[in-house]
Amino acid sequence: MAITASMVKELRDTTGAGMMDAKKALTETNGDMEAAVDWLRTKGLAKAAKKSGRTAAEGLVAVKVDGGRGVAVEVNSETDFVGKNADFQKMVSGIADVATGVSDIDALNAADMGGKPVSTVITDAIAKIGENMSVRRMQSIEGEQVVSYVHNAVAPGMGKIGVLVAMTGGNEELGKQIAMHIAAVNPASLSEADLDPAVVEKEKQVQMDIARESGKPEAVIEKMITGRMQKYMSEVTLLNQAFVVNPDLSVGKAAEEAGATITGFVRLEVGEGIEVVKEDFAAEVAKAAKG
Repeated sequence: MAITASMVKELRDTTGAGMMDAKKALTETNGDMEAAVDWLRTKGLAKAAKKSGRTAAEGLVAVKVDGGRGVAVEVNSETDFVGKNADFQKMVSGIADVATGVSDIDALNAADMGGKPVSTVITDAIAKIGENMSVRRMQSIEGEQVVSYVHNAVAPGMGKIGVLVAMTGGNEELGKQIAMHIAAVNPASLSEADLDPAVVEKEKQVQMDIARESGKPEAVIEKMITGRMQKYMSEVTLLNQAFVVNPDLSVGKAAEEAGATITGFVRLEVGEGIEVVKEDFAAEVAKAAKG
């Protein structure tokens, strides 16, 4: 029987399964819609899809370093409890291992992990553990030396915040200290040159508007803005921030005195930027009762 696009759409709407999974289910059942739904349920795909609408803002960040390249991967779940699950941790570690050999998140989801694409490994885990999950982000960095750090690690190389620092010169101890600084302070960029010009311009305009409220002449305001923007750069750029290990030095100066140059960094924090809709307990119970 020919499988049409409308049939695939109907099955997707009914089960929430992915397009390719829906098409395969219909093919396997010769177009029988009811049998296709059962096929998806048997494979755990319908169950996984039902959970895809729930917010996954917890989970873990894993970091791996292979020679002069490091990767950080964020794998999300719905609850913090899952992050403590040994099976989940093993899966996240395996995904990070796979990530060392790919270039971006799309390639990671399609990459082989134990004979299955990573995306399928995630789908299988959703069906088994019963929570929505996703491989949300992957970032990599290369350098003469790459040092990793995980804040509040729950397992080797995994925790809520993962940091990678690329350097030339220096040593691993210095790299760890800088990575800890990045985890704590969360700089927006390495240096002023790496900041988004639109962000810089917006901050400058805000400071201009604040200064004009004082009623001072424009010539005075220009001088005020120069000082305020320098202060802004010292707060948001890594090389200009006061080093948490020695606040008398900037991070850039501390690295220089140690014979090192920081060439880049990556910082991933679980759930960063995800908007979580909070529900009261009564609403959660009512929602669960409705299925």
